[in-house]
Amino acid sequence: MISQTIRSLKKIKKINQKTSPKLRNNPQKRAVCLRVLTISPKKPNSANRRIVKTSVLHYKTRLTAKIPGESHTLQQHSTVLIQGARVRDLIGVSYKAVRGKYDLASVANRKTSRSRYGSKKFK
Repeated sequence: MISQTIRSLKKIKKINQKTSPKLRNNPQKRAVCLRVLTISPKKPNSANRRIVKTSVLHYKTRLTAKIPGESHTLQQHSTVLIQGARVRDLIGVSYKAVRGKYDLASVANRKTSRSRYGSKKFK
């Protein structure tokens, strides 16, 4: 019984370390934008994906995060909220910025999937 609980705790600890190591076991973290740029995805897909290179506050950690949604007004020194998320078609990007928090405004005129893009409900 005791060995089972110890084993399960070890598994949970390993999973948390793998998913988003640069956030240091926090679900989200505030970061400051260093550069806002676009990159192209891996082989079968083609587009220009917007990403942001950030510096996480309180640590000297730099990471790249995807900006979800259609348009944004981010620039250097903007503040964003970062969370761990797998971005399959972008190499080296394993975080995403949260819409509707700090300087990253929500997507305007959004009717479906509003929770992903921080949009309020239409009345």
